Amino acid sequence: MRDDPLVRVADGVHLVRGSNTNWVVLSEGGSATLVDCGYPGDRALLLASLSELGHAPESVAAVLVTHAHNDHIGNAEYLTRAYGTVVHAHDEEIPHARREFLHQIGVGTVLRNIWRPGVAPWAVHSIRAGGLKDSRVTLPRPFPSSAGPLDLPGRPVPLHTPGHTAGHCAYALPQAGIVISGDALVSGHPTTRARGPQLLPAMFDHDRERARASLDVIGAFEGDTLLPGHGPVHRGSVRKAAQTARDREAARFEPRR
Repeated sequence: MRDDPLVRVADGVHLVRGSNTNWVVLSEGGSATLVDCGYPGDRALLLASLSELGHAPESVAAVLVTHAHNDHIGNAEYLTRAYGTVVHAHDEEIPHARREFLHQIGVGTVLRNIWRPGVAPWAVHSIRAGGLKDSRVTLPRPFPSSAGPLDLPGRPVPLHTPGHTAGHCAYALPQAGIVISGDALVSGHPTTRARGPQLLPAMFDHDRERARASLDVIGAFEGDTLLPGHGPVHRGSVRKAAQTARDREAARFEPRR
Protein backbone atom coordinates (compact mmCIF):
# COMPACT_ATOMS: atom_id res chain seq x y z
CA MET A 1 0.00 0.00 0.00
CA ARG A 2 1.01 3.63 -0.46
CA ASP A 3 2.08 5.66 2.55
CA ASP A 4 -0.87 6.21 4.90
CA PRO A 5 -3.78 5.50 2.54
CA LEU A 6 -5.82 4.14 5.45
CA VAL A 7 -7.45 6.70 7.73
CA ARG A 8 -9.12 5.62 10.95
CA VAL A 9 -12.14 7.87 11.39
CA ALA A 10 -13.90 6.18 14.31
CA ASP A 11 -14.17 2.73 15.86
CA GLY A 12 -14.87 0.38 12.99
CA VAL A 13 -14.83 3.15 10.37
CA HIS A 14 -11.92 3.63 7.98
CA LEU A 15 -11.60 5.75 4.87
CA VAL A 16 -9.18 4.44 2.24
CA ARG A 17 -7.61 6.81 -0.25
CA GLY A 18 -7.40 5.00 -3.56
CA SER A 19 -5.48 6.24 -6.58
CA ASN A 20 -7.96 9.11 -7.10
CA THR A 21 -11.10 7.89 -5.32
CA ASN A 22 -11.96 6.99 -1.74
CA TRP A 23 -13.84 4.02 -0.36
CA VAL A 24 -14.95 3.24 3.19
CA VAL A 25 -14.64 0.06 5.24
CA LEU A 26 -17.15 -0.46 8.05
CA SER A 27 -15.95 -3.22 10.37
CA GLU A 28 -18.00 -5.13 12.90
CA GLY A 29 -16.57 -8.25 14.48
CA GLY A 30 -15.07 -10.35 11.70
CA SER A 31 -17.29 -8.88 8.99
CA ALA A 32 -17.24 -5.69 6.95
CA THR A 33 -19.29 -3.48 4.67
CA LEU A 34 -17.56 -1.75 1.77
CA VAL A 35 -18.93 1.56 0.57
CA ASP A 36 -17.63 1.79 -3.00
CA CYS A 37 -14.55 -0.06 -4.22
CA GLY A 38 -12.42 2.15 -6.44
CA TYR A 39 -11.25 1.94 -10.04
CA PRO A 40 -10.54 -1.48 -11.58
CA GLY A 41 -6.87 -0.55 -11.29
CA ASP A 42 -7.25 -0.10 -7.51
CA ARG A 43 -7.87 -3.81 -6.91
CA ALA A 44 -4.55 -4.56 -5.21
CA LEU A 45 -4.95 -1.52 -2.96
CA LEU A 46 -8.54 -2.51 -2.15
CA LEU A 47 -7.53 -6.02 -1.12
CA ALA A 48 -4.56 -4.67 0.84
CA SER A 49 -6.82 -2.26 2.74
CA LEU A 50 -9.10 -5.13 3.76
CA SER A 51 -6.13 -7.25 4.79
CA GLU A 52 -4.64 -4.46 6.91
CA LEU A 53 -7.94 -4.27 8.78
CA GLY A 54 -7.97 -8.03 9.32
CA HIS A 55 -10.59 -8.85 6.72
CA ALA A 56 -10.38 -11.55 4.06
CA PRO A 57 -12.32 -10.59 0.92
CA GLU A 58 -14.93 -13.25 1.68
CA SER A 59 -15.69 -11.50 4.99
CA VAL A 60 -17.20 -8.53 3.14
CA ALA A 61 -20.94 -8.83 3.75
CA ALA A 62 -21.85 -6.37 1.00
CA VAL A 63 -20.67 -3.57 -1.24
CA LEU A 64 -22.85 -0.47 -0.97
CA VAL A 65 -22.72 1.68 -4.09
CA THR A 66 -22.87 5.45 -3.80
CA HIS A 67 -23.16 5.58 -7.59
CA ALA A 68 -22.17 3.46 -10.55
CA HIS A 69 -19.25 5.35 -12.05
CA ASN A 70 -16.23 3.22 -12.89
CA ASP A 71 -14.04 4.85 -10.25
CA HIS A 72 -16.51 3.76 -7.55
CA ILE A 73 -17.68 0.31 -8.74
CA GLY A 74 -14.55 -0.85 -10.51
CA ASN A 75 -14.11 -3.96 -8.35
CA ALA A 76 -17.71 -4.76 -7.42
CA GLU A 77 -18.24 -7.40 -10.09
CA TYR A 78 -14.87 -8.96 -9.31
CA LEU A 79 -15.85 -9.34 -5.64
CA THR A 80 -19.18 -10.89 -6.63
CA ARG A 81 -17.63 -13.39 -9.04
CA ALA A 82 -14.66 -14.29 -6.86
CA TYR A 83 -16.27 -14.27 -3.40
CA GLY A 84 -20.03 -14.09 -3.88
CA THR A 85 -20.22 -10.56 -2.45
CA VAL A 86 -23.64 -8.93 -2.64
CA VAL A 87 -23.78 -5.46 -4.23
CA HIS A 88 -26.54 -3.06 -3.14
CA ALA A 89 -27.57 0.24 -4.74
CA HIS A 90 -30.50 2.62 -4.70
CA ASP A 91 -33.39 1.50 -6.91
CA GLU A 92 -32.73 4.32 -9.39
CA GLU A 93 -29.04 3.40 -9.65
CA ILE A 94 -29.56 -0.31 -10.30
CA PRO A 95 -30.16 0.02 -14.07
CA HIS A 96 -27.18 2.36 -14.24
CA ALA A 97 -25.00 -0.21 -12.48
CA ARG A 98 -26.18 -2.82 -15.00
CA ARG A 99 -25.22 -0.37 -17.77
CA GLU A 100 -28.69 -0.14 -19.24
CA PHE A 101 -27.63 3.50 -19.64
CA LEU A 102 -24.58 5.52 -18.64
CA HIS A 103 -24.65 8.78 -16.69
CA GLN A 104 -20.91 9.40 -16.85
CA ILE A 105 -18.82 12.17 -18.33
CA GLY A 106 -18.13 11.47 -21.99
CA VAL A 107 -14.89 11.72 -23.94
CA GLY A 108 -16.24 14.71 -25.88
CA THR A 109 -16.92 16.67 -22.69
CA VAL A 110 -13.46 15.83 -21.36
CA LEU A 111 -11.84 17.04 -24.59
CA ARG A 112 -13.81 20.31 -24.49
CA ASN A 113 -12.51 20.90 -20.97
CA ILE A 114 -8.98 19.57 -21.44
CA TRP A 115 -7.55 23.10 -21.20
CA ARG A 116 -8.73 23.41 -17.59
CA PRO A 117 -6.05 22.92 -14.91
CA GLY A 118 -5.85 19.31 -13.78
CA VAL A 119 -8.20 17.85 -16.39
CA ALA A 120 -5.54 16.34 -18.66
CA PRO A 121 -3.63 14.54 -15.85
CA TRP A 122 -6.92 13.36 -14.36
CA ALA A 123 -8.06 12.00 -17.74
CA VAL A 124 -4.78 10.14 -18.31
CA HIS A 125 -4.95 8.62 -14.85
CA SER A 126 -8.60 7.64 -15.30
CA ILE A 127 -7.84 5.77 -18.53
CA ARG A 128 -4.85 3.99 -17.01
CA ALA A 129 -6.86 3.02 -13.91
CA GLY A 130 -9.67 1.49 -15.98
CA GLY A 131 -12.08 4.39 -16.24
CA LEU A 132 -13.14 3.33 -19.74
CA LYS A 133 -13.54 -0.38 -18.96
CA ASP A 134 -16.87 -2.14 -18.82
CA SER A 135 -17.38 -2.26 -15.05
CA ARG A 136 -21.06 -3.15 -15.05
CA VAL A 137 -22.51 -5.03 -12.08
CA THR A 138 -24.46 -8.03 -13.32
CA LEU A 139 -26.79 -8.51 -10.35
CA PRO A 140 -27.02 -5.36 -8.23
CA ARG A 141 -29.71 -5.60 -5.59
CA PRO A 142 -31.97 -3.03 -3.94
CA PHE A 143 -31.40 -2.28 -0.28
CA PRO A 144 -32.65 -5.11 1.95
CA SER A 145 -34.87 -2.74 3.96
CA SER A 146 -37.00 0.16 2.79
CA ALA A 147 -36.08 2.66 5.51
CA GLY A 148 -33.73 3.11 8.44
CA PRO A 149 -30.38 1.41 9.05
CA LEU A 150 -29.37 -1.55 6.94
CA ASP A 151 -28.71 -4.85 8.71
CA LEU A 152 -25.06 -4.79 7.71
CA PRO A 153 -21.80 -4.06 9.55
CA GLY A 154 -21.82 -0.39 10.55
CA ARG A 155 -25.61 -0.11 10.30
CA PRO A 156 -25.46 2.52 7.51
CA VAL A 157 -28.59 4.51 6.63
CA PRO A 158 -29.07 5.24 2.90
CA LEU A 159 -29.73 8.87 1.92
CA HIS A 160 -30.92 9.34 -1.67
CA THR A 161 -28.89 12.25 -3.03
CA PRO A 162 -29.55 12.40 -6.79
CA GLY A 163 -27.91 14.78 -9.22
CA HIS A 164 -24.44 13.44 -9.80
CA THR A 165 -26.38 10.41 -11.05
CA ALA A 166 -30.11 9.71 -10.74
CA GLY A 167 -29.66 7.11 -8.03
CA HIS A 168 -26.70 8.55 -6.16
CA CYS A 169 -26.88 7.58 -2.50
CA ALA A 170 -24.97 8.85 0.53
CA TYR A 171 -24.85 6.82 3.75
CA ALA A 172 -25.24 8.13 7.29
CA LEU A 173 -23.74 6.55 10.39
CA PRO A 174 -25.89 8.32 13.02
CA GLN A 175 -24.25 6.85 16.10
CA ALA A 176 -20.83 8.01 14.90
CA GLY A 177 -22.00 11.38 13.51
CA ILE A 178 -20.62 10.53 10.07
CA VAL A 179 -21.93 10.96 6.53
CA ILE A 180 -20.33 9.03 3.67
CA SER A 181 -21.17 11.46 0.90
CA GLY A 182 -19.73 9.86 -2.24
CA ASP A 183 -19.70 12.44 -5.03
CA ALA A 184 -22.71 14.41 -3.75
CA LEU A 185 -20.37 16.51 -1.60
CA VAL A 186 -16.58 16.30 -1.86
CA SER A 187 -13.62 18.04 -0.26
CA GLY A 188 -11.33 18.12 -3.29
CA HIS A 189 -10.75 16.70 -6.77
CA PRO A 190 -7.78 16.58 -9.18
CA THR A 191 -9.65 18.83 -11.65
CA THR A 192 -10.14 21.75 -9.26
CA ARG A 193 -7.84 23.85 -7.13
CA ALA A 194 -10.57 24.43 -4.55
CA ARG A 195 -10.23 22.73 -1.19
CA GLY A 196 -12.88 22.03 1.39
CA PRO A 197 -16.57 21.16 0.99
CA GLN A 198 -17.80 21.63 -2.58
CA LEU A 199 -19.75 20.14 -5.43
CA LEU A 200 -17.71 18.50 -8.15
CA PRO A 201 -17.16 20.57 -11.30
CA ALA A 202 -20.48 20.77 -13.15
CA MET A 203 -19.23 18.71 -16.11
CA PHE A 204 -19.35 15.61 -13.90
CA ASP A 205 -23.00 15.93 -12.85
CA HIS A 206 -25.91 14.40 -14.74
CA ASP A 207 -28.38 16.94 -13.28
CA ARG A 208 -26.76 19.94 -11.61
CA GLU A 209 -30.01 21.33 -10.20
CA ARG A 210 -30.75 18.06 -8.39
CA ALA A 211 -27.14 17.92 -7.20
CA ARG A 212 -27.57 21.33 -5.58
CA ALA A 213 -30.87 20.24 -4.02
CA SER A 214 -29.27 17.10 -2.57
CA LEU A 215 -27.04 19.29 -0.42
CA ASP A 216 -30.17 19.88 1.67
CA VAL A 217 -30.45 16.15 2.32
CA ILE A 218 -26.87 15.98 3.56
CA GLY A 219 -27.18 19.27 5.44
CA ALA A 220 -30.16 17.97 7.42
CA PHE A 221 -27.87 15.47 9.17
CA GLU A 222 -26.52 16.50 12.57
CA GLY A 223 -23.03 15.09 12.25
CA ASP A 224 -19.45 16.25 12.61
CA THR A 225 -17.53 14.20 10.04
CA LEU A 226 -17.81 13.92 6.26
CA LEU A 227 -16.24 11.07 4.29
CA PRO A 228 -16.29 12.17 0.64
CA GLY A 229 -15.69 10.16 -2.50
CA HIS A 230 -12.86 12.54 -3.39
CA GLY A 231 -10.63 14.58 -1.12
CA PRO A 232 -9.63 14.19 2.53
CA VAL A 233 -11.83 13.52 5.53
CA HIS A 234 -13.66 16.71 6.51
CA ARG A 235 -14.00 17.23 10.26
CA GLY A 236 -16.60 19.74 11.33
CA SER A 237 -20.34 20.24 11.11
CA VAL A 238 -21.86 18.34 8.20
CA ARG A 239 -24.59 20.99 8.07
CA LYS A 240 -21.98 23.74 7.67
CA ALA A 241 -20.10 21.69 5.07
CA ALA A 242 -23.25 21.48 2.94
CA GLN A 243 -23.81 25.22 3.39
CA THR A 244 -20.23 25.96 2.33
CA ALA A 245 -20.80 24.01 -0.87
CA ARG A 246 -24.07 25.92 -1.48
CA ASP A 247 -22.29 29.24 -0.94
CA ARG A 248 -19.50 28.28 -3.32
CA GLU A 249 -22.00 27.25 -5.94
CA ALA A 250 -23.96 30.50 -5.53
CA ALA A 251 -20.76 32.54 -5.84
CA ARG A 252 -20.20 31.09 -9.32
CA PHE A 253 -23.29 32.95 -10.53
CA GLU A 254 -22.79 36.27 -8.77
CA PRO A 255 -22.14 39.12 -11.23
CA ARG A 256 -18.64 40.56 -11.17
CA ARG A 257 -18.34 44.18 -10.10
